[in-house]
Amino acid sequence: MIRAFGQPCAAKLKRRLAVLEAAQSLADVPKQRPERCHALKADRQGQFAVDVEHPFRLVFEPVDPGACTSDSGNIDESQVKAIRILAVEDYH
Repeated sequence: MIRAFGQPCAAKLKRRLAVLEAAQSLADVPKQRPERCHALKADRQGQFAVDVEHPFRLVFEPVDPGACTSDSGNIDESQVKAIRILAVEDYH
């Protein structure tokens, strides 16, 4: 991580991963900074991200999105118990 992103970003990335690991569900991950967990839109529908260090985001998705989808078609964050890390990137 240090080689790829530098020491400050790697330290923040480790903290974000620890928060995700400690959460009982995605609903437990803070929506405010510093994590700022948020759902992505458009071609990234069904994916989520947390802030790492500007401009980098940790992008992930539920392991089983079908089991977490509500009747309205949205992902119920309280039902997301496992995630798959997709990337650390600047998608802007």
